[in-house]
Amino acid sequence: MELRALGHSGLMVSRLALGTMSWGRDTEADDAAEQLKAFTDVGGSLVDTADVYADGRAEEILGELIGSVVPRSAVQIATKAVAVPALRRRDASRGHLLSALDASLARLRTDHVDLWQLHAWDPHTPLEETLSAVDIAVSTGRARYVGMSNYTGWQTAKAATWQLAHGRPRLISTQVEYSLLERGVEREVVPAALDLGIGLLPWSPLGRGVLTGKYRHGTPADSRGASPHFERFVGRFLDHRSARVVEAVATAADGLGVSPLTVSLAWIRDRPGVTAPVVGARTVGQLMQSLQTEALTLPAEIRRALDDVSAPEFGYPERDGG
Repeated sequence: MELRALGHSGLMVSRLALGTMSWGRDTEADDAAEQLKAFTDVGGSLVDTADVYADGRAEEILGELIGSVVPRSAVQIATKAVAVPALRRRDASRGHLLSALDASLARLRTDHVDLWQLHAWDPHTPLEETLSAVDIAVSTGRARYVGMSNYTGWQTAKAATWQLAHGRPRLISTQVEYSLLERGVEREVVPAALDLGIGLLPWSPLGRGVLTGKYRHGTPADSRGASPHFERFVGRFLDHRSARVVEAVATAADGLGVSPLTVSLAWIRDRPGVTAPVVGARTVGQLMQSLQTEALTLPAEIRRALDDVSAPEFGYPERDGG
């Protein structure tokens, strides 16, 4: 698999990342092991998790598999901290973040993570305190690189420029929802990331599963859209606008002789500023479909057609300000 630099850094990662949000909930340890082996066998290296995925069980499973299924040197571990689900709030205080990082390292059975990400913005903690935890994590060797996730454009710019202005460890990445069905980040987040040398790690690059085409003719009984837990999550993209985009993707896929999943993933993988879409799968079979994307580069005319049909509406000031 092709490698790319993550933002303006020397960290080289695979251009697809393996997501683990379903591990420990919808994906058992044996299936996770198959996924990790399949991913690394084709040269995949970046594995993304978080302290809150399955209440920490996703990190535990990954920690169990490293050393037994793949060596630590074969993967780059990315994890996150900020959320406190039990209290239904965010906590980006220095105390919570460093305690959360230590707990993640224990679950992952490693002395460092390759990328530590601030999972969300905390409006109640001073930014300089949050970023001081980032500095400590890097200076103590617990995190090699640092990034953020789910930040707005102004939050991204403020955090990144604070670090640069004070000569502190650079924030090299931002993980945001980005797909043919969700291009809102192109208004402010993407321009900020491009300007500041921040690599984009799109989550839900398949439009919460809708871009695979599985919902074109209804909601399959075994799909996430049919489950009470994910019904609203998927339902956001089961509208007329999304249907037009999905049909365009299906048409392109038919013409290329590949799956809609492959077309959608190739489109987002090669967007400006994108380093690696984060691909989650419940089974190794689903993951293998995503890994087939490595062989596809979309023809320019198909890319333009998909750009047009999925284009977000820009208003003032983005429309006039470039």
